[in-house]
Amino acid sequence: MNVLLVEDEADLARPLLALLRRHHQVQWAPSKEGAFAALAELEADLLVVDVALADGEDAGFELVASLREAGYAGAVLFLTARGAVEDRVLGLRLGGDDYLTKPFHFDEFLARVEARLRQRAERRSDRIELGELQIDFGQRRLYRAGQPTDLSRREFDLLELLVRDPDRTYSVDELADRLFPGRASAPQMVRVYAYRLRSKLGADLVETLPGGYRCGLR
Repeated sequence: MNVLLVEDEADLARPLLALLRRHHQVQWAPSKEGAFAALAELEADLLVVDVALADGEDAGFELVASLREAGYAGAVLFLTARGAVEDRVLGLRLGGDDYLTKPFHFDEFLARVEARLRQRAERRSDRIELGELQIDFGQRRLYRAGQPTDLSRREFDLLELLVRDPDRTYSVDELADRLFPGRASAPQMVRVYAYRLRSKLGADLVETLPGGYRCGLR
């Protein structure tokens, strides 16, 4: 799997790179701008990011916040000498998956990297691409042409039913029972949510057939 190490201290970067290269494809960026440039060419499964870079003491946080906003879905491990609770909480809230405080033992560092990459592999197995849509079922996230797209819970539920079995035609009553059990207005609500999905994701996504709906994308 691909790892990008974002660390401006060469004395620390060198042994970490040597350790990571025993198991993975690794690139190194010493700055926030260098990380953006590397990610333009590399699909990184894991970012290992020092919080304080030459770009600024919070540059690592800023980098990850920008990437998450842009739709980056890989794992993030922060490295930092700042071990205060508020710093760890901030890092996790900005999009980090793990937080390792310096100084650390290399064995623990590698164990955390492997744990995050295992989770990444599990998540990738529960993702599909359909046309310009990238759907992450595990995280319940949707990207359209790489950009995050917000769906309500019911919209995502309907989308998941249709795209997981794209050759199947669901009747309105079946969808009503699955999505809105016991509600008298359920068939009409199915039609409303199908309309919403088309409005947000394109008219071709939900195909109307005699008897119901199916995914219109292959």
